[in-house]
Amino acid sequence: MREILPALERWYAARVPFGLATVVAVSRSAPREPGAAMAVGPDDEVLGSVSGGCVEGAVFELAQEVVASGEARLASFGYSDEDAFAVGLTCGGEITVLVRPVTPESDAAFGAVAASVASGEPVTVATVVDGPAPRGATLAVWPRTVAGALGAPGLEAAVTADARGELALGATGLRHYGPHGERREDAVTVFFHSFAPPPRMLVFGAIDYAAAVARIGAFLGYRVTVCDARPVFATPKRFPEGVEVVVDWPHRYLLGTGTDERTVILVLTHDPKFDVPLLEVALRRPAAYIGAMGSRRTDHDRAERLVEAGLSEAELARLRSPVGLDLGARTPEEVAVSVAAEIIALRWGGTGAPLTATAGAIHAAGSA
Repeated sequence: MREILPALERWYAARVPFGLATVVAVSRSAPREPGAAMAVGPDDEVLGSVSGGCVEGAVFELAQEVVASGEARLASFGYSDEDAFAVGLTCGGEITVLVRPVTPESDAAFGAVAASVASGEPVTVATVVDGPAPRGATLAVWPRTVAGALGAPGLEAAVTADARGELALGATGLRHYGPHGERREDAVTVFFHSFAPPPRMLVFGAIDYAAAVARIGAFLGYRVTVCDARPVFATPKRFPEGVEVVVDWPHRYLLGTGTDERTVILVLTHDPKFDVPLLEVALRRPAAYIGAMGSRRTDHDRAERLVEAGLSEAELARLRSPVGLDLGARTPEEVAVSVAAEIIALRWGGTGAPLTATAGAIHAAGSA
């Protein structure tokens, strides 16, 4: 959704109706995760994807229908054993898609939501999927404000409270309520889509490898910062556009920078005077991934220094060093791919093994 929002915002500002399809639930080996979106706008222009191509044709037709009727639709798609070319997911999974019309009249808060996502302001959009409440009705919830309506004050109060909790976690998924927001009932199904700021990737050491890592980090959707104490290396012209470049001692910069459970920290300096103080800070901070570059000898020496600095076995176990998966990488770009592969594998519980050497579902349960 985040990728297609700028175009949707233009359609919305021009008061051009469009159909918005959003994946609200998946099972088994579905190709996209909840929140994946596809839109059909003027002149039948299509943006985004809900299945990687399996059911886009059927969703396109649904989007045209909801724009014409003004009424939201809910549809489920799975693999068809009778006809492999029928509407279905050839991967064997199932997805449930909510398709709703979007206009300033039907969704007064859409423009404000798009602006918040563009500026990095956190917001959760709660949309009625099923039940006695109006299907497709939306409530946009920010940390301090709310816009939209779901048709029942009690439901709106319960959804607002839960949306702020989901927003704090950056979570997306379904919740169930009674018609007036009762917590232990399931008459109304509501889809929460949280737009938290992009996760951060902090790269320490402004070397050639850092430029390649920064490029692939930005491609994966991270907000990338490169930090180095040496101003001759830490210059914006050496890095891709949009990458923040900071001149500071790495450990000092990290001490003054917030991290969370989605943050990636990469230590590429392989110089003890930089990376040991930095890792002392990093390994005691929340982060999804902490990796350090270096040879086996550098890794062993660094580990000894960190033990001397007082880090525990549990803290040291968080460190991925030497950084990256064993791909035989040589160039900075190849090393960046190996680092990105390890980050992705750790995030989703992948093994890093060739898929031809594995069996069963390609996507783990609960993943995209």
